[in-house]
Amino acid sequence: MKLFQTIVPALAIVIGIVWILQGAGLIGGSFMTGRSEWFWIGIATVLAGCAAFLWGRRPRR
Repeated sequence: MKLFQTIVPALAIVIGIVWILQGAGLIGGSFMTGRSEWFWIGIATVLAGCAAFLWGRRPRR
């Protein structure tokens, strides 16, 4: 279970970073390139991935 709680948030963070870069126009070749909504969706995805990672790492009682 600990592996799942690490891999899924890490994937969300990586995907979010790619979406940020595509939305900013730094990665080309996609319908998302240069579209600001994908920049903001990427930021939200990175933040959700970070929150899920921290939530999964919290100490259990």
